[in-house]
Amino acid sequence: MEAKDFIRSHIIEDLAAGKHTKAVTRFPPEPNGYLHIGHAKSICLNFGIAVESQGDCHLRFDDTNPEKESQEYIDAIKRDVTWMGFQWAGQVRYASDYFDALYDFALQLIQMGKAYVDSQTPEQIQQTRGSFTEAGKNSPYRERSVEENLALFEKMRLGEFAEGECVLRAKIDMASGNINLRDPVLYRIKKVAHHQTGDKWLIYPMYDYTHPISDALEYITHSLCTLEFEDHRPFYDWLLDTLGTPAHPQQIEFSRLNLNYTVTSKRKLKKLVDEHLVNGWDDPRMPTIAGLRRRGYTPESLRDFCERIGITKSDGVVDFGLLEFCIRNHLENTAPRAMAVLNPLKVVITNVEEATLALTSARHPNLPELGEREIPFTKEIYIDAADFSENPPKGYKRLVVGGEVRLRHCYVIRCDEVIKNEAGEIVELRCSADLNTLGKNPEGRKVKGVIQWVSATLGMPAEIRLYDRLFNQPDPEAGDNFLDCINPDALTVVQAVVEPSLANAQPEERFQFEREGYFVADLVDCKPNRLVFNRTVGLRDSWGGA
Repeated sequence: MEAKDFIRSHIIEDLAAGKHTKAVTRFPPEPNGYLHIGHAKSICLNFGIAVESQGDCHLRFDDTNPEKESQEYIDAIKRDVTWMGFQWAGQVRYASDYFDALYDFALQLIQMGKAYVDSQTPEQIQQTRGSFTEAGKNSPYRERSVEENLALFEKMRLGEFAEGECVLRAKIDMASGNINLRDPVLYRIKKVAHHQTGDKWLIYPMYDYTHPISDALEYITHSLCTLEFEDHRPFYDWLLDTLGTPAHPQQIEFSRLNLNYTVTSKRKLKKLVDEHLVNGWDDPRMPTIAGLRRRGYTPESLRDFCERIGITKSDGVVDFGLLEFCIRNHLENTAPRAMAVLNPLKVVITNVEEATLALTSARHPNLPELGEREIPFTKEIYIDAADFSENPPKGYKRLVVGGEVRLRHCYVIRCDEVIKNEAGEIVELRCSADLNTLGKNPEGRKVKGVIQWVSATLGMPAEIRLYDRLFNQPDPEAGDNFLDCINPDALTVVQAVVEPSLANAQPEERFQFEREGYFVADLVDCKPNRLVFNRTVGLRDSWGGA
């Protein structure tokens, strides 16, 4: 393992000093939504350290809030971690695996005089908690006896109190300068079934209580979390020191990933899903790992992105363009080439017969091992409507009346006639091909433009979904409502024609559509009889490096 950031340097020192025999980390997502690009950073860090140090990384679900959790989210998270290229050590773990132990530890705290049942309302607890400048106030129930607290806690467990009627709190210091040490809540009443434990429990532990004990029970060596948990570390340490757990992991904080043009709050992402502003958690416009996957991003590109942004303690905003650079960089070197016409305009080649000419071209210019593809040239072809102009602007290098252009991998053609319908719309071009220009330049003249094309009779119809950034403002959360800056052009659907070599494109197969960008066969909707491709990213940054 290289000391490429302060966390790895720290772990290397611990291992060299014999503090641990191996590094054991954990990735502890809450199963209340799908993982997003911010989680990718944590996945790469925790699992990456385990791989690099020949240690272990546990996948542990923080399932202490059952009313917001589901098996769908659990399955999606496991699928995303595996797709990212990592494997957890041993079985999948759940915080709920430790509910019995957590309850016993709570009894231990009560018996030590370090926890008490508080019968204040949630509002009263909030009001007496104090502020950053004012100390909190002791609960009137803080000095209940051990026997009374044990009896009340047992009644909580048996469901004899209503939700919100009382809680179990740690007894630390209501005057502490750290609000997280002002008698934090350990257990609250929730009369809901749990997806793992069923109806066994009517009380559930809080995250700040569950997390350190779970870490200790799993003998985690380094508990890595984002900077917002830095102020929670004193309670993490207080709890483990007070209980005298056999292991005391070290919590280390790092900066979370902030990406412009993106929202990564799971609450806000769920709002997009629930209000049908996107088509589910895996919508390719979403910054979820499932959405990025369906958009055509690769595990390699996400790992490269996380490697490039690094691990620091400084909060900052990463440019979305870096994420796009990473996928372009990967697909440039791996994606086979193909031609697609997104806005078809029919062209009739008047000086060729109906017979088909079978042309061939490399599937990738630098990867001969990918072989060749056959491109049929027929009398009728499609070109993109944007590649023809009756009134071309200055510098236009595509097809014009009386002008020539080269068809990619094929002949030079000249436009001789324009056919229009009754509304004056162009519906067809009549062109002639210079049959001496296959694989060579025409004699005595220079043709500057090259355009893509597809056989009109043998090309395959395809639905093309042109995705763009979901938000059109760098900081969608800067205003009153992040929904106000949803990009109306984040999805455009066109009916296109693609070359027949794509007829059997498999879900998640990626291509560069020449002159158009990088595309992927949709993971869900692409079928042999229905081709659907999603644009992953254009060939260049269309946002001007914003």
